[in-house]
Amino acid sequence: MPQIGWFEILLIVAVAIVVIGPKDFPFVLKKVGSWIGTIKKYITNFQDEISSLESESIDTDLEETKPVKTETSNKEKNNEQK
Repeated sequence: MPQIGWFEILLIVAVAIVVIGPKDFPFVLKKVGSWIGTIKKYITNFQDEISSLESESIDTDLEETKPVKTETSNKEKNNEQK
C-alpha cells in the first residue's frame, strides 16, 4: 500500500487551491470532512453489527450444544442404571 508523505499532501493541497480557488477551498474542505465523518460512522455501525451478529451466533451455538450434551449424558446414566 503506497504511503503519502508531507510533500505529496502539500502538492495535493496546492493543486486543489489552484483548481477550486482560494475562496471556495475552505467550504470544499468542510464538505469533504463531512463526507469522511459520515463514511466513518457507517463503517463503525457496520463493524458493530457484524460483531454483535458474531457474538449472537456464538451464544446460540453454545446454547444449542449444551442441551444435547445434557440429554446424552442423561441417557447414558439411565442405561447404566438399567
